[in-house]
This record gives sequence, C-alpha cells and structure tokens, in this order.
Amino acid sequence: MNSFQAKFSHLEAVGSWEMEQSSVTQYEPVAEIGVGAYGTVYKARDSRSGKFVALKNVRVHRDEDGLPASTVREVALLKRLERFDHPNIVRLFDVCATMRADRETKVTLVFEHIDQDLKTYLEKAPAPGIPAETIKDLTKQLLNGLVFLHSHGVVHRDLKPENILVTSRGQVKLADFGLARIYNCQMALTPVVVTLWYRAPEVLLQSTYATPVDLWSTGCIFAEMFCRRPLFCGKSEVDQLEKIFDLTGLPPEEDWPEDVTLLRNAFTSRPPQSVKNFIPEMDDLGASLLLELLIFSPKKRVSAINALQHPYFLGQSSEV
Repeated sequence: MNSFQAKFSHLEAVGSWEMEQSSVTQYEPVAEIGVGAYGTVYKARDSRSGKFVALKNVRVHRDEDGLPASTVREVALLKRLERFDHPNIVRLFDVCATMRADRETKVTLVFEHIDQDLKTYLEKAPAPGIPAETIKDLTKQLLNGLVFLHSHGVVHRDLKPENILVTSRGQVKLADFGLARIYNCQMALTPVVVTLWYRAPEVLLQSTYATPVDLWSTGCIFAEMFCRRPLFCGKSEVDQLEKIFDLTGLPPEEDWPEDVTLLRNAFTSRPPQSVKNFIPEMDDLGASLLLELLIFSPKKRVSAINALQHPYFLGQSSEV
C-alpha cells in the first residue's frame, strides 16, 4: 500500500472520511450547471439510485506523501458535518479520488442537487419582488446554517447568492463552505473573477479574519433580497470600501486594523447615512439588523446566534 492509499485508509479507519466503494463512473454527467471561480459544476445521475446529484471536480497537486494534509483535513471535516444532516446545509453524498497526471489527483465531491440558487430565485421573483415575510424566513434559515457551521469551527469565507441554494419548497441550504483551502490550487485555472461585493472590510484590507466575515456577507445578501441588486458594487478593493463607507460612514481610528498597508487617511471622512436612503423597501427593524451585520469592526459585529435574537425575527415587522 502506497502513502496515498494509506492516508485514505487511515481516514476510513478513524471514521473521518467514510469512503464508499464507488468510483466517479457511478455518476453520469447530464448537464453543465455553471462555471465559477473554483471550476465547473455538473448535474449528474447516480446510476445506482437513479437520483440527480451535483458534481464538483477539484484538481489537487500531491505532495511526496500523497494528498496534502490540508486537503484531507478539509474533506474529512465536510464528511464529519454530513453526519448531522442539518436542514440548512447542502448534503455531501460521496467523495471519489482518481489518480491523474504526475503529482495530480482529481477529487470529485458529490452533493445533493438543488435546481436553483438564491441569485436565480431573486431573478425569477415577479415585481415588486420577494414578500417581506419570505425574506425574513430565508434570512433566518441562512443564519441557522451559519450558527451550525461556526459552532463547528467552519468559516464559509465566500458567502454570496450563488452559494445559497433554495429548494422548490423555500428551504435554504448553504453550499461551498469549507472548500476554499481545497480550491486554492485551482484558482489560477479559470478566468472568472471572484466578486468583491460580499467581502467584509477585513478581507478587503487583507487583515486577519474569522467567522464575522460571514455575517458581513449575510448583511449584503439580506439587503439584496429587498432591493434586488447588490448593495455594494465595487470595481476594486479600494472602490468597494469607498462604497461601503458611503453608507456606514468612515469608521473611527480605533476600529481600523493595525496589520494593514491601506491606511484610514486614504479615505475621505464622511458620516453614516440612513439605510432608507439605500434600501427604501426595508422596514426599521430590518434596517437595525442590517446595521449590526454591517459593523466595520469584526469584534463588534453581531454573531449569527445573536442575530437570530434580534427583534426583527421576534415579531411582525412593519411595512415602510
């Protein structure tokens, strides 16, 4: 047994990665779903069950001992989370590894297939858009999914409408979480640019970050469900920050991270604006929640579990 096989066998032995005796040939691609920054996603049919699944192929460069330990840890974590079968997390059915060219392995992740993401859901909504109570329900489900991920030490890091799936019954399922480190080696293989529009300030400034980045992204998505367009459409990191400060105001000096090269004095001072100026469709309680999600300092930003306790979710929100 070589080191590559041994690493997979060890995972099976400890129960971290319950590899089934299947290969990628069990899944027959029937259509290309979409192309993103991390590669192509296919709709496929499971020849054993007859059900549709979604395939994500990841090319991973092997080190001398086989697959990099970081990749093994990430996939093991995904499989471990699968045991909880959380209603707001997309299911990972299978993982198949195929040896390819020298020092490369193709890892195929087999997920449950859901027909639409939140971006498509919003585009399909007839005028004047999604009802306020539906937005509240979708946001609550999104936060419930984040509470689960964060409680298990998982930061999504790339939360956006395309990574939030919505079933035909309105059930939200988070997808593509925990995959950023697996995909790092593949980032240069596609011309698709990862959008800046949902990135937290600490990410834009290239500072340290943790679970609060997902709450910032949630705020951007929450606003987009009301106005049916992205809240901050920057063309660069600096432009994105400018657009953020147009709403939130320039943060105080004490909140500016110390470990960044872009200084606060590079931006014009400005006061915060009313949420109603940007999103007139949002009521007062929704605006209050949004401002807690869009706090510049990650230390002061609301957590997922505390956001669920916000008055916005506790009663009937009034229409503007």
